[in-house]
Amino acid sequence: MELLNPVAMLVAAVSALVVGFIWYNPKVFGNAWMKAAGMTDEQVKGGNMAKIFGLALLFAFLLATALPGIVIHQMGVFSLIGGDPSVVLPSYEALMADYGDAFRTYKHGALHGVLTGVLIALPIIGTNALFERKGAKYIFINAGYWIVTLGVMGAIICGWK
Repeated sequence: MELLNPVAMLVAAVSALVVGFIWYNPKVFGNAWMKAAGMTDEQVKGGNMAKIFGLALLFAFLLATALPGIVIHQMGVFSLIGGDPSVVLPSYEALMADYGDAFRTYKHGALHGVLTGVLIALPIIGTNALFERKGAKYIFINAGYWIVTLGVMGAIICGWK
């Protein structure tokens, strides 16, 4: 059984941009985010969008490569063999035969993704925002985006076998 699905990881990375298009839309949180970030329409439109979206997709893919270790429990078992299938013992095969699909659902991946957002993304964004002298609205808009995005990414990576 393959634990990693490269197509799911790519789709999960793209999902970060899709969620961002919705989340930061002016009709959702876009205007509030611009105000909280101290950005103007001219500043937002003045950036090199190809570079911004290209790097955002690259960063999202890096996240997608890290998430399997968080959202797929079997990755812990896989790590015990050091990722080298040539050293697999019958006990590994038996364990994976019994538990290879345990907790491999979209719902479970979303749970772990949301927890990752709350326990990792929120503290990082919050700490940076405090030193940047940004307010609570800025923290919650940006952290909310990452909590939702990591939930979606976790669901895709864990559930899509």
